Amino acid sequence: MSALPARAEPAFRPLAESDLPAVLDLLTASLAGGPTGTRTAEFFTWKHRRNPFGASPGLLAETADGRIVGVRLFLRWQWHRGDGRTVAAVRPVDTATHPDFQGRGIFRRLTTDLLDQVADETELVFNTPNGNSLPGYRTMGWQELGRVPIAVRAVRPAAFARGARAALARRPAGRAADRPVGPTCPLPTAADWFADPAGGGAAGPVGELLRERAAADAADHRLAVRRTPEFLRWRYGEAPGLDYRVLTCHRGAELTGLAFGRPRRRGPLAEFTLSDVLVRPGDRDSAARLLRAAARESGCDHVATHLSPGTEAAGAALRAGFLHAPRTGMTLAARTPTGPTPLTLADWRFGLGDLEVF
Repeated sequence: MSALPARAEPAFRPLAESDLPAVLDLLTASLAGGPTGTRTAEFFTWKHRRNPFGASPGLLAETADGRIVGVRLFLRWQWHRGDGRTVAAVRPVDTATHPDFQGRGIFRRLTTDLLDQVADETELVFNTPNGNSLPGYRTMGWQELGRVPIAVRAVRPAAFARGARAALARRPAGRAADRPVGPTCPLPTAADWFADPAGGGAAGPVGELLRERAAADAADHRLAVRRTPEFLRWRYGEAPGLDYRVLTCHRGAELTGLAFGRPRRRGPLAEFTLSDVLVRPGDRDSAARLLRAAARESGCDHVATHLSPGTEAAGAALRAGFLHAPRTGMTLAARTPTGPTPLTLADWRFGLGDLEVF
């Protein structure tokens, strides 16, 4: 029989580059393979070191013999208001405590120490905790701001209905041999699209569309992420293993809309997660065309997205066949580094790509 772990308290220190192999092992042991199925140094570096908003601060819990037993990282993010003010934020992600050391307050200590570390340079802390972790966040000062709804369009109604019933009952939707390993999506990859010289550069049609979008959004005082070609390239074109795809919409030679999403397994179903829909101001027709194209061309059983109120995509949702799905969505929780936040859910304008876990 193996000896019980010592009760000596671990030491807490900043994450160093040399810690990466041990951190990946701990995250894999505690949280499995993550959104790509395997936790790699390439993905970690893209997410936490190449983020255009800045490198992620991180803390470790380490035993006296050098064993890493806890890790906590904050992903840097930036929100913008219509008046041009930038709100520096962080999102708690990639947190793990070794099973032998759970129940000793390591998670809380890592969180509170990291909040102290970023307090001078951060205005807002936000994330989307699940039902199991939300109570713990509440005890540390997070406020539950509300549930961010998900809009869904069933592409293959019979398969979607079977899969939805199976998911609710937590059982397989037919024999495993009858289900593909992963959805087959014919849409072009975002990586290839950005690699094309005619693709998403700041000087081309994408840059023009985004500049028009930014000018119109200046009248909207909700918190939103400013889409730039550089941000979109990092978020969708360079994400290792996430298989983002791109849809474009034209009127003649003019680019009028752009969308990004990814095919994925959602239990027994093949889902196309539509992360971003970007169109020229007031152009609901292009928004509807992109929404319909996501359903028609993704090769999946259904499309899921968030359509922020007041946006062109939200205005086009019904005629594109999208409905809010009951019993779905993500809980948004937030705080400032020093205490409660005065924000409500109505103070934000999201794309699903701002909130999906990656």
